[in-house]
Amino acid sequence: MLAIMVQDNDGTRRPWAHAEDLAGLVRRIGAPDDRFLVVQRIPDLPDIYIQVWHADGGDYSLEYRDGAADRHFEVKLDGPDAVIAAMVGWARREPGWGDGLDWKALDMGPAPEPVPPLDLPADERRTLEERLRLTLACGYTTRAELAEEAEEYLVSADRRPVSREQAEQLADRLWLERVGEQTAWVGETDPERLARAFAALEEAGITAREHFTCCRSCGETEIGAAGEPEARGFVYFHSQCTESAAEGRGLSLLYGGFDGSPLTTTAVGHEVVAALTEAGLPAVWNGEPSHAVEIRPLTWRRRLVG
Repeated sequence: MLAIMVQDNDGTRRPWAHAEDLAGLVRRIGAPDDRFLVVQRIPDLPDIYIQVWHADGGDYSLEYRDGAADRHFEVKLDGPDAVIAAMVGWARREPGWGDGLDWKALDMGPAPEPVPPLDLPADERRTLEERLRLTLACGYTTRAELAEEAEEYLVSADRRPVSREQAEQLADRLWLERVGEQTAWVGETDPERLARAFAALEEAGITAREHFTCCRSCGETEIGAAGEPEARGFVYFHSQCTESAAEGRGLSLLYGGFDGSPLTTTAVGHEVVAALTEAGLPAVWNGEPSHAVEIRPLTWRRRLVG
């Protein structure tokens, strides 16, 4: 797998694509509703990406940006093979991945006006940054979503104190702060063990969803349509559960059987506990179908993707 996120024309996002998958997507583009791909690193980094645009019968326009506007380049290529080689090399961070191509600097137009500094009372700024850092600690946001939250969090009926540009600047600063923190994490983290356990449960016929909906009420309503029709049962945790885990209070897993039977729910609970144990996570459960399965102690270090 490559540490990249690939986004295509219709907004579909494919994390951790293989080189063969990326090659297939490059060869596929060209139709009127399928003409470009954007590839970002994992974790996403501001203004660092590679992208390609192609219409059937024409050249491939390959671009990459390496930070500032004066580091944005383009080359025209007459076939997909050179595009694939460059994009895979970029994704693998191979030295000299773009050598031999006739890159031209793109004119990105006048430099944008400087973003005015945030003019917030100290308590509001502290509240906003604490909220954004919690969202980052949960680990499921993107840079764009974090910027949207930064812009909207303090909005009231008659006041919008944070502009879109200020929000993006603040979100990127805190995002990079968190990316820096996670470079010190070594080996498999507890959230990665949890993802492994959930994948095993999916294989066993149990719909397993992370960070699913905003609350238990919405989760119970929507989980039935979230998985395969033949699924026997489900397990999930909602965003409030994620926040609890990120704040160091452990994680509650909600589960059940789709037939509504206490016996099925209990059986699913035992399968959940077994999968967690197999993945190396401490499961706490008294065997009662009315009680959540708890994971504690738990160190919540979910790596950002973006």
